[in-house]
Amino acid sequence: MKKLFGKYNQEDTYLYTLENENISFSVSDYGATLVSLVDKKSGIDVVLGYDTCEEYVNNGGYLGASVGRVANRIQDGKFELNGTVYTLAQNDRGNHLHGGLVGFDKKIWNTKEEDNAITFTYTSQDGEEGYPGTLQVTIVYTLLEDGISIKASGTSDKDTLFAYTNHAYYNVNGEGEINDNVLEIYADTYGPCDENALSLEEKLPVDGTPFDFRNPKEIGPCFESDHPQITQSGGIFDHHFAVNGNGMREMVLCKGKTLTLMMESDFPGFHMYTANFKEPLKGKNNVYYKGRASICFEAEYYPNGINYPSVLEKPIVKANETLANEIRYHLINNE
Repeated sequence: MKKLFGKYNQEDTYLYTLENENISFSVSDYGATLVSLVDKKSGIDVVLGYDTCEEYVNNGGYLGASVGRVANRIQDGKFELNGTVYTLAQNDRGNHLHGGLVGFDKKIWNTKEEDNAITFTYTSQDGEEGYPGTLQVTIVYTLLEDGISIKASGTSDKDTLFAYTNHAYYNVNGEGEINDNVLEIYADTYGPCDENALSLEEKLPVDGTPFDFRNPKEIGPCFESDHPQITQSGGIFDHHFAVNGNGMREMVLCKGKTLTLMMESDFPGFHMYTANFKEPLKGKNNVYYKGRASICFEAEYYPNGINYPSVLEKPIVKANETLANEIRYHLINNE
């Protein structure tokens, strides 16, 4: 199903919905954005979002957006590739964040509808936001029996970077705060951050810290921790987890009252961000998001990894080759 979603730069945008007997999801061609993901048995929509394109444009925050060329932060907006230093927009406390000033989240994507998938394509021109090479990007949202798959691929005519993520804000209860969510994360180490939320090069053990979710536990008490990484960020998580193993694998389970969200991916890890809405934010269906109303599980490459010698998995796309990754989100009823 396709319907008008609003306008961006005087151009019409659309909302596309696919469903089966278990799941319904909606995506927009504005930002290749995930707008909703509904478990039909419970009626719970686990994704925060807005009713119109204009609200996405005006409120920011990357809700549900396809992020790129490079997700997360690049220090000082600079990186070196093949002996050339490239300078990118500094749009977050001196660093480059989520693709820059006008990243993938602020583009209208070309769309192809299929029976169980929506394919978005976009051509990022050579020099856009400072990145080298013309990059052909494809994002495919596929309806699964119990959730969705998001496949992202990029092909460039020059060596460049491509490090996609989806930036959906999740609430497995559909409303309220996430303090009672029980998390299980398959990671022995995490990436600490500096005062500007830039992930540092050296990963640290989760053992004995609020970042240890190897055994399931509620997230709420962790917000009150006196751990310096939690207090520095103002009582939120904004940190990368280096998930054990490689290839497609389970990364995190987030259990609520009725539903459990499970994310699996072939990325090296994921960034967990627990937004704390200081002021109520009006979302879909006249619901207001307040306080710790959501949690992001952003499967991605290690932030600023292009600049860290010890980070071996770098999001480099070789000329005329394709770099591809997949993220799957599954909804499980707790019965």
